[in-house]
Amino acid sequence: MHDNELFTTSDGSHTLLSSKFQVPYHSRHGAIGETQHVFIDAGFKSKLKQSTISILDIGLGTGLNTLMTLMENERIKASVYYEAIEAFPITIDVAKNINYPQLLSIDEKSFMQLHELEWNQDHKINSHFIFHKKQDRFEDFQTEHKFDVIYYDAFAPNAQPNLWEEEILGKMYALLNLDGVLVTYCAQGQFKRNLKAVGFSIEPLPGPVGKREMTRARKLVSF
Repeated sequence: MHDNELFTTSDGSHTLLSSKFQVPYHSRHGAIGETQHVFIDAGFKSKLKQSTISILDIGLGTGLNTLMTLMENERIKASVYYEAIEAFPITIDVAKNINYPQLLSIDEKSFMQLHELEWNQDHKINSHFIFHKKQDRFEDFQTEHKFDVIYYDAFAPNAQPNLWEEEILGKMYALLNLDGVLVTYCAQGQFKRNLKAVGFSIEPLPGPVGKREMTRARKLVSF
């Protein structure tokens, strides 16, 4: 299999074109902009009243969601547990060529450690951030943890349709704490109907650049 293809999005930040699925990891209109809007602003920041925040990232990908959450939390200093799942990890060589450290003005080592750390164990990144990355398919994923926020960053429904259906979304619902949220760039009608079918309350929100709408789904009832 060929490596994923690196390319530059409209805000200057890199993303990858998946060699397996032939879809980009982020919006072509801006990888950093999309992550900030969808996952940080609508997801992580929605829980800042809490002193402890547990996050599940589906999936790790380029590490941008993790990196930007880590950076945001340096200002907030909540106690964060961050678990990222990835079935198809990118290579270290590909990660080394990604320009996030330069654009975000951070040490490259801080970014590369996210890719170089061992899988399937907890890592204390600093005094208020625990990082755990799990190499697994979400269909097979099991955990004892419950989460306050799910970054639902799977490839689009046309590429991974099974991950947007009721069975998987029901699993998501079960993994959230009460009042937990799932945030995603996707605003597809069938996807939102599937979210409602498994119990979520839907909050349509304005999308990032190039997209009219995104979705935040909230768990208001425990079954």
